[in-house]
Amino acid sequence: MNNKDRLSAIFDRSVSFRDNIMLQKIALAAALFLAIYLLLIISSMPARLDLSIGRPSPKTIYASRDTIDEYTTNRLRESAADSVSSVYNDNPAVLENALEQIDQFFEAVFEIKADEEAEYDDKIYALQELTEEELPESTLEALLIEQATLLSMQRRLSSVVTEIFQQGIREEDLQSTRRRVTQEIALLPFNSELKRIAEQLVLPMVEPNRFLDVAATEAMREQARQEVEPVIVLRNTLIVSEGEPVRAQQMALLESMGLLRGRQADYFGYVGLFFLLLIVFIVVTIYIRIFVNHVFRSPPYLTLMGLVVIITLVFAIAATYFSGYLIPVAIGVILLTVLFGYKLAVIINLVFALFVGLITSGDFAFVIVAMLGGMVSIYAVSTLSQRSDLARAGFFVAVTNAGVIVSIFFFFGNVSLETDSLVSLGYSVLAGIGSGIFSSVIAIGLLPYLETFFGVTTAITLLELSNPNHPLLKEMLQKAPGTYYHSMMVSNLAESAAESVKADALLTRVGAYYHDIGKLKRPYFFSENQLSGDNPHSKLSPNLSSLIIGAHPKDGFEMGKKHKLPEAILDITSQHHGTSMISFFYQQALENCEHEEVPMEKFRYEGPKPQTKEAAIIMLADVVEAGVRSLSKPAGGRVETMIRRMIKEKVDDGQLDECDLTFKEIDLIAQSFVYIMSGIYHSRIEYPEKDLKAELERSSSDR
Repeated sequence: MNNKDRLSAIFDRSVSFRDNIMLQKIALAAALFLAIYLLLIISSMPARLDLSIGRPSPKTIYASRDTIDEYTTNRLRESAADSVSSVYNDNPAVLENALEQIDQFFEAVFEIKADEEAEYDDKIYALQELTEEELPESTLEALLIEQATLLSMQRRLSSVVTEIFQQGIREEDLQSTRRRVTQEIALLPFNSELKRIAEQLVLPMVEPNRFLDVAATEAMREQARQEVEPVIVLRNTLIVSEGEPVRAQQMALLESMGLLRGRQADYFGYVGLFFLLLIVFIVVTIYIRIFVNHVFRSPPYLTLMGLVVIITLVFAIAATYFSGYLIPVAIGVILLTVLFGYKLAVIINLVFALFVGLITSGDFAFVIVAMLGGMVSIYAVSTLSQRSDLARAGFFVAVTNAGVIVSIFFFFGNVSLETDSLVSLGYSVLAGIGSGIFSSVIAIGLLPYLETFFGVTTAITLLELSNPNHPLLKEMLQKAPGTYYHSMMVSNLAESAAESVKADALLTRVGAYYHDIGKLKRPYFFSENQLSGDNPHSKLSPNLSSLIIGAHPKDGFEMGKKHKLPEAILDITSQHHGTSMISFFYQQALENCEHEEVPMEKFRYEGPKPQTKEAAIIMLADVVEAGVRSLSKPAGGRVETMIRRMIKEKVDDGQLDECDLTFKEIDLIAQSFVYIMSGIYHSRIEYPEKDLKAELERSSSDR
């Protein structure tokens, strides 16, 4: 293939790309995806470090965000848990059992002692049976002493046992408790033989009655852990200096901030972000395709939307270096609402909130402030009536941000009368207020450039065009006053009708102002401007007159293009007559050529037919206003009949075939026209001359 063939192939591909809308949208989506993906990688996935404990750090590292020092916090919590005493539960049955055994022993001794029929040896044998160890006869004989001594011994042993068990005996305290029991028995005022019996009786009864409550102990220790406030490492705090050996605490802190993930983890992060962003793109594309189809069909509009998203994301990333509450999500939301309407702004606002979550490592407070501030900005500019409303939107966002931030601080318990807490709250509130004001300032500054460069017709553009000082409107008032006032009337009719069918009322009103600017080229050829009564058409043939009249939509299009009117206004200017018949001159031609056939095509406007509701409404308002004005006696019934007849003629002529008006909407438009025109041409009471004079004098005196 020679160079000429190569150049030809390249040219063919470039032409094919310009003509293929789908290919353009795919390329645009890919470029936007790549740009956002790279920005999110840079902002939400910081560079990873290869560090290990004990080795010197290759660089000085600062905290990339506010984070919890888990290492120090866990150590403090475990220390608090260790300081909590163990919880023990007493078993009263152990004491009751011991006292019962003491009582049973002495009751048995008393029975043996009181048995008069038993011999001495039998009693000694019976007493031996009561003891676990074999005792000398002399020791057992001590139990046969008088009753009062045994009763005293019983009471004292019960008292010793009760006191010991009430103090609690743990497993680990068993040996020391038995030694104490032995000491207590040694102090009793009895002979050594009785003390020996007491030891043999009581010591086996000494067993643990206090047991560790594992669940309760762990619950108290967990409560102690939770009461320890997390140790917060603030953004830009020095973590480790260059050359400093890395400690375990520093390693844990770096890992919690995601700075120590290995290569494999990095790949997982990139893949996860890729698919997350891909899902977002798919969802947003489906939403735009369904709810904002005019944007979906236009590559320039999609480019503008992507540019606004990129600009907002760049500002958001820059703001995170100061405060997450300063992120100006409202910039993009305000611009998209003004440029394309609230339906697109709502879904993009949710996307911006997701982006804020990614670049702030999922901080809920920043996400909720960004989302609610964006929603308020949509509301504030959805009914835009002047450019200063953009500044008002910034004020609303600022107030909302401040309120949400204060609420979040209270919700998370971060508010106290301490100086640090108040300073942190004040700084955050100021950042939120600054976000709202900054957003409106940037939006106001960017909007004119975006409107001009992409040719988008916004409410601001239309409001500026509605200014009577616009050169075209001033020229119309001076050169074609009849056309000017006709246009004002048409605008009132059309705006009311547009509101009744949920069309763009502002575009309709402004379009009506300019729909007849083509008449400025030859103003005196139109009847409303023939103030002197001379009609230049009387000297022209019907064919030539028809050409002059039929040219004013095209002349208006060229004139509007020269004055850089928006495309939507130019479309209305060229479409407001469609391909309607110029009936007056057609009838003249028929009368002048009785024996010749007159082709109807020569007496029709060039078109095109109205493509939008707004253009169709202006066509109907234009013909209705002129028609009703031509009535000699516009009474109420005649007005309505005229209006409905003229609208029906347009429908029957197929002039509304290419717009999306329904028959129900056409009826609503007719009702709106009838209501307004009947109000203008309503019948008035004819006063007798004498009564009229008195009424005028009375009105004059009232003033």
